[in-house]
Amino acid sequence: MKTIMAMIRIDKMNDTKKALADAGITSMTATGNASGRGKGLWDAKVLEAARNNIPEAIELLSKEPRLRPQRILTITVSSTKVKTVVDAIMAANCTGCPGDGKIFVMPESDAIRVRTGERGNAVLD
Repeated sequence: MKTIMAMIRIDKMNDTKKALADAGITSMTATGNASGRGKGLWDAKVLEAARNNIPEAIELLSKEPRLRPQRILTITVSSTKVKTVVDAIMAANCTGCPGDGKIFVMPESDAIRVRTGERGNAVLD
């Protein structure tokens, strides 16, 4: 059993939900109002304006960027479905530009359904 945690662009949530549903993954938790940034010192709007030679944007490129809004998805699946989930998230979110997100795969030792007391992979479906 594994938990996949993905940090994605907020505007890619609907594409990601569709890609996961198409892959047969219907259970997930999405956490909104998350903010973050990678190691790059850039902001997409400023970068685009700088490409268009807007002086104010060029000046801002060296300053610290703001945190960007993100969604955090948490999906726990059997170990056999990890590749399916990761591939679906990648397909929906990869634009080839900085800020596409990150995916972490973590092991889980157990899961318990509170209502019935069931344990293990049985609670995942």
